[in-house]
Amino acid sequence: MKSTPSASSASSTRREVPETGPLLLGIDLGSSGVKATLVSPERGIVASTSREVALYSEYVGWAEADPAEWWTATCEVIARLLAETDASNADVAAVSVSGMVPAVVICDEDGTPLRRAILQNDARATSEIRELQRALEHLDLLRLTGSVLSQQSVSPTVLWLARNESALWSRTASVQGSYDWLARQFGASAHVEQNWALESGLYDLDLRPLDSVPEATQISWPALLPVLRPGTIAGEVSAEAARMSGLRAGTTIVVGGADHVLSAYGAGLVKTGDALIKLGGAGDILAVSKKVFLDRRLYLDAHPIPGSWLPNGCMATSGSVLRWEQTIFAGAALSDLDEEAHHATPGALVSLPYFLGEKTPLHDPDLRGVVAGLHLGTTRGDLHRSFLEGIAYGFKSHVDVFAEGGLELGDIRVTNGGSRSRLWREILADVLHRDLISIINHPGASYGAAVIAGIGTGLIHDWSYVDGALEKGEVISPNPENIAVYEERFQQFLQLSSATAPISHSLARSAL
Repeated sequence: MKSTPSASSASSTRREVPETGPLLLGIDLGSSGVKATLVSPERGIVASTSREVALYSEYVGWAEADPAEWWTATCEVIARLLAETDASNADVAAVSVSGMVPAVVICDEDGTPLRRAILQNDARATSEIRELQRALEHLDLLRLTGSVLSQQSVSPTVLWLARNESALWSRTASVQGSYDWLARQFGASAHVEQNWALESGLYDLDLRPLDSVPEATQISWPALLPVLRPGTIAGEVSAEAARMSGLRAGTTIVVGGADHVLSAYGAGLVKTGDALIKLGGAGDILAVSKKVFLDRRLYLDAHPIPGSWLPNGCMATSGSVLRWEQTIFAGAALSDLDEEAHHATPGALVSLPYFLGEKTPLHDPDLRGVVAGLHLGTTRGDLHRSFLEGIAYGFKSHVDVFAEGGLELGDIRVTNGGSRSRLWREILADVLHRDLISIINHPGASYGAAVIAGIGTGLIHDWSYVDGALEKGEVISPNPENIAVYEERFQQFLQLSSATAPISHSLARSAL
C-alpha cells in the first residue's frame, strides 16, 4: 500500500516577514512527511511548513520510505519557507535535522542509499529478533545499552537484509538513521547521532561500539560510524546541496536528534519529572530523569541537555488506529466519530490497539488488535471510544512503570495531531488520574532541531530557552465520575492482553 504526496498535501503556518537577524532552520523527517521550522533566537518561531511523503507498506508489517523523496521534500519546504518569509539564504545561520529513530538507511561508499529506508515501526524481522535474543541472552543488554533487544533494535533488521537482499547488503558501506543521512546529504560528515546509537542496540551507554551484537548475527558488517551528540557542528552545506536546497553553501550543519526527543525538548521538558504524551501515528510518552533509568519495558534516550535522560515508551500504534478506523467507516471524519463517542458509555468495550504488534511496554511484534464486549447494540461511537480508551490504557501502563522505578511525573503535556481531540484528552486525563496541559501549535521536532542549531552555533546560550516558549492551552482535569470505571477497565485491559496473546501469536505466524 502506498500513499502518494501531492502539491495540495503541503501546509504552512506563521507566514511572517522576519526582521533583521540570523535565523535557525530545523527539519524533521516524519513517517508521513517532512516539516521545517525557522526560528529567530530573539523572537522565537518565525514560520513552519510541511510536505507529505509516501509511506510504503507492501507486505504485512512492513514500513518503508524513500530517502530520495525525503530529499526532494526537504528542498521544497526550504524553498517555501524562504519565499513565504521573504528571507534570503544568507539569513539562515545554521541547519539541524531530526527524524524517526532508529530508521535504517543502508548506503554505498558515496553515501547513496541502496534501497528504501526501513522505518522504526517495521515488523518484518520477527524471527531474527527471537534468534538474536537467544544468541545474546548471556549479555545484560539493558545495563549495557539502556534497552533490551526488540523490534526497535537495528541488528535484527540488518540480519533480515543480509538474508533476503544479500546483493544489496554486500554493497553496504554504512548504516545510518534517517536524519543522520539527511545531514550527510547536506554535507555533514558521516556519523550517527547519540540516540540513534543508543536505540539501535549497537553501542553502549558510553557510545562505544558494542562489537558482540554485530558478531552475534554471524554476517559481515561495515564499520560502525562515529557517534556525535546534539549541538555538535558536523560540517557545512556543500555547493551541490546548496544548489539543490537553496541554502547558502557553507551554512553550518549542527547535529540534531531523534524526533521524539527533540519534540519533547521543544515542548519544554527540561526539569526532572516533566513529561510529554505525543498522540501521533504512534504513541510516545517521555519523562525527564537526572539518572540513568533502566527498565526492560522501556527505551532510554539521552536528553539533549548534558547529564539528563529521557526514559520513554513508544506504542506501535496510536493515531494510525484511528486512520484505519476511518477507512472501515467509509472515510468518516474524526470530529464526527468523536461526537458519537462523546455520547457513548465510558468503558462499554475494551480494545487492545495492537494493530502493528506492540513495542513498549510489551515488546511483542506478534500481538494483534482485539475488541472485547461487542454485541448487537454496539454503536460506531462505542467502537471509536474504545480505541481512544485502549490507547490511553497503554499510556497508563507506561506511567505505572515510571512510578515503579521511582520517577514521579510532574506536569504532563500533550501534543501532536491527536491532542486536537478534546474527547481524547478527557479520556487520557481520566485514565491517568492527572491534569493534562495542551501545547498550542507545537511544530514538533523541527522546532527542537532549530533551537539546537542555535545552541551549537552559540546564537542561543541556554538549554532552558524552550521552557515556556510555546503557548499552553486548556488544562484538562480528570472527571471523578469516570475514574473508578476506567481503573476497572484498565485491569481488564491487562488481563485481556495476557489472555489473548497466544491466539495473536498463532494468527500472526500463520499469516507469514
